[in-house]
Amino acid sequence: MNLDVTHPALSDLRDRARRRMPHFAFEYLDSGTGREQGLAHNRAALDAVRFKPAILRGELTPDLSRTTLGFSHPVPFGIAPVGLAGVLWPDAERHLAEAAARHRIPYGQSTVAAALPEDTGPIVGDLGWFQHYPVNDPEIRRDMLARIKASGWRVLVVTVDVPGESRRERQRRAQVSMPPVMTPRILASIATSPAWAMGMARKGMPTMAFPASYGPQSTGADSFTHAGRLIRTYPDDAYIEALRAEWDGPLVVKGVQDPDDADRLIGMGVDAIWVSNHSGRQFEGGPAALDALPPVVDRVAGRVPVYFCSGISGGLDILRALALGADFVFLGKAWYFALAAFGPRGVDHLVHILKADMECNMTQIGARSLDDLPSRLIRQRPAGPVRT
Repeated sequence: MNLDVTHPALSDLRDRARRRMPHFAFEYLDSGTGREQGLAHNRAALDAVRFKPAILRGELTPDLSRTTLGFSHPVPFGIAPVGLAGVLWPDAERHLAEAAARHRIPYGQSTVAAALPEDTGPIVGDLGWFQHYPVNDPEIRRDMLARIKASGWRVLVVTVDVPGESRRERQRRAQVSMPPVMTPRILASIATSPAWAMGMARKGMPTMAFPASYGPQSTGADSFTHAGRLIRTYPDDAYIEALRAEWDGPLVVKGVQDPDDADRLIGMGVDAIWVSNHSGRQFEGGPAALDALPPVVDRVAGRVPVYFCSGISGGLDILRALALGADFVFLGKAWYFALAAFGPRGVDHLVHILKADMECNMTQIGARSLDDLPSRLIRQRPAGPVRT
């Protein structure tokens, strides 16, 4: 099967993944919160960014390479951390770590994934970016950091845009839990997803192994309470300062939307700012993530790198974020759609899709390198109202 003919876009991979994943897994991955206005606003803001086409530029071979935090990468995008990854597809963390190593792109793994840092750190090597959810016990935090470091993870990414729980109504309707609770509805969903079921039979049903090693899995009636939430705390400035003192590698703070916050974090010694609105999964009443990016970039003024995620669905979207000042762009759910669609082959195909889309669009606008993108912008229009 020639995937470039049958599945030339991320939307094609998503459609196939939906047919192969259990309903609860797909709903966890695909959903936002509330009426999902956050997802719609992210999309509208990206679509509002336009470039000037160019002619008579001769043959172009766009350079997609980008260096950040001292490492060079052949492309300016990476794999963002996604919670419950092991529920989405069997052994997802290992597959994506191996893909990151093949393609020399950063791989982010969540605290609340199914794999331990010791499982995947040796696979991904110096490309490992471990995502840290703040925990309520300083001794647990220090032990977690020691294990992450000993497993070879180079970058620590602390997520701060979860100041409280989000309802995520689609996930509740789908009965998402970790580990999955085998209700008749869940069993029926699994029965219609044989590839997922066979993979889980070989791998074993996933748990949140890392946080669970510090506390028991919840057995209560609320399936939305799990080991990660039992040990979680909600961070303040002092928590970031403690992390900075305890982690001797690059420290990135993810979930920044306010320029004042970015300024304060740089003063605390963080090494990069990551602009994100959690892909519309936490709060739908805020700005589109892309609208938050230029003010943060302006305030940071080149002192540290600025990263971006939320709503990216193709190579043109990556170019849009880079043109507005992002140094590097991350995708989350896209990788899991690709993995569920075709396994590791699907992940390699997604890298191809993104690269080819970037190269085609850079040729259309006469951009030989990523540094040329800002000069090819027309302007960023206000996104306007979103109809649902």
